[in-house]
Amino acid sequence: MSKSRYPKNWKKLATTIKELAGWRCQKCYRQCIRPGDDISGLSKSERGAKTLVVHHWNYTPEDSRPENLIALCTACHLSFHNRGHGNVPQGQISLFDRQTLKL
Repeated sequence: MSKSRYPKNWKKLATTIKELAGWRCQKCYRQCIRPGDDISGLSKSERGAKTLVVHHWNYTPEDSRPENLIALCTACHLSFHNRGHGNVPQGQISLFDRQTLKL
């Protein structure tokens, strides 16, 4: 996917979503790697499994409204894309008030 489809502030936006989720997957609740964590004892596959990414509910990178974004571990993110959907309905997850985001 072309990076040009993402907003210029994507890195900051994605980091904010991850921080608000407490660096946990919002589907399986796996604790993921935080910036500054010591990962020297983790294998490449362990690092990959504990990497947190931000997914667009509607699969449209141009639509980066906070309510369209969810923090997922790599495995859960792949399940969304491989199956075309996840098993967590949009709106079910309300760990924080996304209206308070200042981006």
